[in-house]
Amino acid sequence: MGLPNPIPDNPLKWEGWKNYASTDPYERLCLDFESNPTTEQIEESCRLLLIWWQKKLPLKNQPSNPLAQLLRNGLDDAPAKLAEARSVLLDPKTRADIDRELLRKLKAAASAEFNKFLSFTLTSGELATDDEESLYQLGGGLGLSREEMRVLIDDELDHWGMKRVGARHASAPDPEPGNPASIASPEPRTAPPTLSAREEFLRMLRLSGIDELTDDQRDAFCNMGEALGMSGGDAEDIIDEYLEERMLAGIPASAAPRKPQVPAPPVSVAKPLERPQGFVSSPLSRAEEKQKFANFTNMLGGEMLLVASGSFMMGSESRDASPNEQPVTKTNVSAFYLARRPITNAEYERFDPAHRSKRAPWANDTHPVVYVSFTEAMRFCDWLSAREKRKYRLPTEAEWEFAARGADSRIFPWGDCLDRPNLANFADRNKNLPWADESMDTGFSATSPVGSFPAGASPFGMEDMAGNVWEWCLDCMMPYPGKERTNPRGPMEGSKRIYRGGSWKSRPTSLRASTRNCNASAFSSNDVGFRILCECSPK
Repeated sequence: MGLPNPIPDNPLKWEGWKNYASTDPYERLCLDFESNPTTEQIEESCRLLLIWWQKKLPLKNQPSNPLAQLLRNGLDDAPAKLAEARSVLLDPKTRADIDRELLRKLKAAASAEFNKFLSFTLTSGELATDDEESLYQLGGGLGLSREEMRVLIDDELDHWGMKRVGARHASAPDPEPGNPASIASPEPRTAPPTLSAREEFLRMLRLSGIDELTDDQRDAFCNMGEALGMSGGDAEDIIDEYLEERMLAGIPASAAPRKPQVPAPPVSVAKPLERPQGFVSSPLSRAEEKQKFANFTNMLGGEMLLVASGSFMMGSESRDASPNEQPVTKTNVSAFYLARRPITNAEYERFDPAHRSKRAPWANDTHPVVYVSFTEAMRFCDWLSAREKRKYRLPTEAEWEFAARGADSRIFPWGDCLDRPNLANFADRNKNLPWADESMDTGFSATSPVGSFPAGASPFGMEDMAGNVWEWCLDCMMPYPGKERTNPRGPMEGSKRIYRGGSWKSRPTSLRASTRNCNASAFSSNDVGFRILCECSPK
């Protein structure tokens, strides 16, 4: 949803211009509610959009121009609506109210989607225990808690006078001819079943007894398949397989009366509830994490920003990528806090005052700390953890990369190209380096004060994740597996520790969010520092 860089001048090449009329103030400013945008990101998006619309104002005097006709309402309304969105999002109380309302809508949408699954499952007029467990698995993928799903199931059963029954055992009778409601899986089952996602999805389709699917029903089944962990294409293929199976069997549509869809009952959103075990990342679950884990400022004055749970493709296949960035691997990470900016000299020297003598000659209190080894960075985290009674550590490289590039796996934290010097501090004309880019002027000959490049912030609001200083990560270097993984951590023992992000000495290609580098734990340099992570757990 973020603003493209640069924003296309032609509205025919950019659908985002229409967002000015949205009822969601985040969407009006082309911001992602889930990314928890910072004040600076809100201000910058509003500024860029106002400039875009301002350039279109001459069209008001050209009523016959096709673009004027396309944009006509926005030419009058967009500036006011954008300014209003900026105003409400910058007010903490109003923004909190907006966030709660968006969470309520996400809860209602997840409940309505779950009721679709429930309706298909109850076609037979009863709910088997193993089918109920499948429903809990599906609903968990939507972000609903087991308790919330139980309420929805109980309400539906009570409404239709249905009841729960035991598992579908091997002794279950054969399906009655012409009665799709009695069709069971080809294989006898015992509880709890152990089925692949494909088998479970096909079983759910057979339970529905439907011979023809409307577009809405097909979409609902596709969502069901995706909730089981399949791709949309695989779900479509299995739906086609099921319909062909029904056609070849010559089974007529069920004569049994179909019960109508029942609106999802209201669900309390007072506090997030425990969900089924396993990795869950859905719009609802991420919104609940945002409510539960508010951003905070630590004792050193550093802002800690939430990165909600999510999945992304880790690594890169671009022509600039090195072999250690491959194979590209689907990676899931659970919610965590990450420092908005790298640790500064002033912050680090609260822990180690003697470090002042090791400062780079050009650096003041606000520059990122350098000449710190991996081991020293870890000790700093332990020191801060003991004083705040929170769990601080270095980020794993999976956490670091997700925070830097977001779920859309962009090339750089801000987007897919480095075309102007206000995005990061890297090797430009000010650095006396053979590979410096003489066409760019970042304004700094070495490190820069943290936060000097707000336009280069990541989707989650972290600054300086590209350039300025490399940042130590928790892991040792290891190859990517190519198979999906959740919260991966490299080996804790090894000769080389990862650092990420590039530095003021780096070529632009080294600033890519997927770039990996490493060195010995005792290594220190004038372009290597770190930022801290805080785990999302009670104090």
